[in-house]
Amino acid sequence: MARLLLIEDDPAIRTPLIRALKDRGHAVATAYTAMSGLQTILDERPELVILDLGLPDLDGLELLRMLRAVNRTPVIIVTARDDDAEIVRGLDAGADDYVVKPFTATQLDARIRAVLRRGPGRPDRAEVIVVDGLRIDPAARTASLGEVPLDLTPREFDLLHHLASRAGQVVTKRELLTEVWRVPYGGADKTVDVHLSWLRRKLGETAQEPRYLHTVRGVGVRFGTLPDPR
Repeated sequence: MARLLLIEDDPAIRTPLIRALKDRGHAVATAYTAMSGLQTILDERPELVILDLGLPDLDGLELLRMLRAVNRTPVIIVTARDDDAEIVRGLDAGADDYVVKPFTATQLDARIRAVLRRGPGRPDRAEVIVVDGLRIDPAARTASLGEVPLDLTPREFDLLHHLASRAGQVVTKRELLTEVWRVPYGGADKTVDVHLSWLRRKLGETAQEPRYLHTVRGVGVRFGTLPDPR
């Protein structure tokens, strides 16, 4: 079904997981260290990476940050680190999903299929968006305001693009957590609020004087240049 790279140093986890994923039709390459994993990603271009965080040469989050500087291959973190702060750090670093050990191969396979379904290249989201001086290019992953490029983090770009691709619609924080942060449950609304605040600052607006990002109290956020009719 998909070409996967598993970056996992523990053979007790790696060996049965490889077997289970292959039984489900996936082609699975492996790496035991962060740096060999990064090289394999760049050389072999897997469709999705399954990344453990406790690697012998480099923490998996550092590897993920390095990867996101040059590559958008989908990444699912699999780790025993289960506190909320660690999950938020992983997702903010650019992970597409976060699975806590122990997990079943069936569960991981479902997560793989879900991430690949919402992966890059969907035609309804590939068009350049231009609204009142703001230009968003999803293929190049760039945004500019007037002639000035916006210095956005990967998460800020994803947030802006998700909202802009739904211009005029009210998007709930739950949807943002699910679609942008890939968190399949509620909570962590503060993460959305903080990123919206950072994004507003870079767009030259505030929550009190919005230009593009309009808060709909008790519901969510609406992208658009007209004032909220309500």
